[in-house]
Amino acid sequence: MVEVVGVRFRTAGRLYHFAPAGIELKKGDPVVVGTARGEELGWVAIAPGMIPDEEIKEPLKPVLRRASDKDMDVDGERVAKEAEALSECNQMVAKLGLVMKPVSAEYNLEGNRVTIFFTAEQRVDFRELVRELSRRLKARVELRQVGPRDETKLVGGYGRCGRPLCCASFLTDFEPVSIKMAKEQNLPLNPMKISGICGRLLCCMGYEQALYHEMQQKMPRECQRVTTPQGAGRVVATNPLGESVTVELETGVAAELPLRDIRFEPVKAARGVKPEKKAPAAPPHPRNGGDSGGESGAGSDVAAVG
Repeated sequence: MVEVVGVRFRTAGRLYHFAPAGIELKKGDPVVVGTARGEELGWVAIAPGMIPDEEIKEPLKPVLRRASDKDMDVDGERVAKEAEALSECNQMVAKLGLVMKPVSAEYNLEGNRVTIFFTAEQRVDFRELVRELSRRLKARVELRQVGPRDETKLVGGYGRCGRPLCCASFLTDFEPVSIKMAKEQNLPLNPMKISGICGRLLCCMGYEQALYHEMQQKMPRECQRVTTPQGAGRVVATNPLGESVTVELETGVAAELPLRDIRFEPVKAARGVKPEKKAPAAPPHPRNGGDSGGESGAGSDVAAVG
């Protein structure tokens, strides 16, 4: 067993384990930790505790100290510096004619290293961009490519529900979402209605999928012959959440009836969604000593000059 403390670097960021190094910590404490990028400020998400050695995938970095008022002031100044770095990057991208879109910039606490996240449809040779940015910003510069979902997570915004985006407020990992979920939840298959602002299928379709799957087990299948108080008929639609079934009676009339009034032969073969494949494990993160993969999880080309 080994003692670790769980730290996050942003609200919906991934959880990283660090060695508490004898420092008394509680959930919510701001801490300064040592990472492959230098010193960074994060917040304790899980208080120190013991976990099995086999759960540690890479050498633990230490918690250096509980963040001081000075650390918090320096961290607050990073916002302006990051906006400046992103602006400089956009100007240089336009000047060099590169087909890429800078999305976000992140400085470490020491201010000597900045990571710029970007999106691009194809491979980009940004070596000259990195050299020029490093000269202008007087810091070590890394460029890290992210996908549409990660871009949305970094930028933030509001969903069609009117609430802050799940990925930017609490969703730490992207689980697989399929069009089959939309079909089984009787959602319109219009891409405009089942896609998020990232252009990908809505993550929230996965939240209720287990419930739909469970309730579908109690429903007759479409086209199945059933018996109702109004006579025999054929199922034309089901409403799992409303626990109702629409039946086309032998008279040609369609009627929506409560599930409790329907008599049918249960289907022995399991129906519903097959278990979704888990997303592949994220690569080691530089903050914990890895050499690839960003906080947002989808790194590809990386360059650094310092």
